[in-house]
Amino acid sequence: MRRGVASLAAAVTALALWSAAATADPAAIPANIFLSTQGGGQYLARDLLLGNQVYNADGKIIGDIEDLILNSNNQIEGVVMGTGGFAGFGEKRVAVVLSALQIKNDNGKITITLPQATKEVLDALEPFQRTTPPKSLIDRAIAKAQELSDKGSVTAKDAYDKAKEEAGPALEKAKEQAKETYEQVKKEAGPALEKAKEQAKETYEEIRKEAGPALEKAKEQAKEAYDNARKSVETMPETGPAAQGTPPVPPESKPSSPPESAPAPKP
Repeated sequence: MRRGVASLAAAVTALALWSAAATADPAAIPANIFLSTQGGGQYLARDLLLGNQVYNADGKIIGDIEDLILNSNNQIEGVVMGTGGFAGFGEKRVAVVLSALQIKNDNGKITITLPQATKEVLDALEPFQRTTPPKSLIDRAIAKAQELSDKGSVTAKDAYDKAKEEAGPALEKAKEQAKETYEQVKKEAGPALEKAKEQAKETYEEIRKEAGPALEKAKEQAKEAYDNARKSVETMPETGPAAQGTPPVPPESKPSSPPESAPAPKP
């Protein structure tokens, strides 16, 4: 619920900012405040210092620059360098005065050397102690979220308007091309579709014409077979084989004539 309310509030705020940005006049840019290009002799910290490896006098990498140390006048006085360890584990951070670093730019390739940093010296150094605690992950996440919200409320409408402006003609052109393609396909497919219909109709009539006599002949043959079967059933004798278990009846026979009586013997 809270997330939904927050999202709605953010959307309303962004819409209000977009409306204000759309109706407001272009802002006047103050003089001597912003820089438009990198001047000659100027370097970016990420190009010159931050993230770059530091070499010793023998040309071996001894660490990399992780941070800058500024004074109250916002001038760089030194750098924080991570040394030792493996893949970021077990590193020891030491601070180096900026003037002690020998920075060489050879056709855009930056090489930073610290000749005094021998293995023995680095092992003997105590880790750099900072007086202010670093920002926690939560603080960084909150700051990043606020940054995205603030930047997005201003740049989102600019990006949308620019995309709409650039995409408008392309979208209309795509619509016209799609319409033309549809009409062309419809125009080309029309005769082919009618021809297919005619061919299908002709094929059906031809099959029907060829199958007609065969179908009638099959009907006649079926009728004859039926009539023959019916006639055979009607002409069958009514008597059949004797039932199982009933003894056959012998044919009737007349008794033979009794033999003539012989004359009685004389006494």
